Amino acid sequence: MKKNMGTLDRILRLIAAIALGILVYSGVISGTLAVVLTVVVAVFLLTSLVSFCPLYRLLGQSTCSRN
Repeated sequence: MKKNMGTLDRILRLIAAIALGILVYSGVISGTLAVVLTVVVAVFLLTSLVSFCPLYRLLGQSTCSRN
């Protein structure tokens, strides 16, 4: 997998994942929305850690400075 995510993109995803995770864990968000957001959190964390976003690849996008 070729990296297609830049540093800023990775940091923003991590911040969003942490914020959403806290909201779900603390019970502010519950029910079906909590389940959906938990999946989103997992995807954000995984894509941030590996610096690769499959959706970016499908769309031909890249936020990585080196290609």
